[in-house]
Amino acid sequence: MANPNPTQTGTKVYSVWAFPPESVLARLKSVMSGLRSEFGGPVFEPHMTVVGAIRLTPESALEMIRSSTSGLRPYKVKVASVSRGTFSSQCIYLLIEPYKEVMEASAHVCGHFGYQRSTSYMPHLSLLYGDLTDEEKEKAVKKTEELDKELCGLEFEISELTLYKTDPEDKSLKSWEKIEVCRLDGK
Repeated sequence: MANPNPTQTGTKVYSVWAFPPESVLARLKSVMSGLRSEFGGPVFEPHMTVVGAIRLTPESALEMIRSSTSGLRPYKVKVASVSRGTFSSQCIYLLIEPYKEVMEASAHVCGHFGYQRSTSYMPHLSLLYGDLTDEEKEKAVKKTEELDKELCGLEFEISELTLYKTDPEDKSLKSWEKIEVCRLDGK
């Protein structure tokens, strides 16, 4: 995370997310609701993180989201598999095929934010946040596959990126706030 000093005056923590289209969002929200009913966890919008938590002034964050999306074209993504992670925010997620367009869009936006992405980065869409055991995560992966047997192979277009104010200390996620939505139109 860039600028990790939490006392930096006038700054907040921001993230940039890519959202699936409405028809896919509704489908994912249904799966997420089914997972939460069995495994718990906070409610959040299904999203792909493009830029993770980064500390910026509100003015800088807006300038960066606008400049990073200017000229960026919509891009296709495809779900490769249901997976489990080691972080609470990546407990259960959909692994996204690392297509050239997906990786280039991510690198482009990260570059505008001065955000250094890990070289091991794999695009993903989180479905469940939480601190589950390995056994519970395995059950949750199976439950995901039962709730929607056709998630793997699902393709959709990312046509906008959204700037969110995200407080990494808020485990309820209730303080997360949508700041700006930028359409990707290639202009």
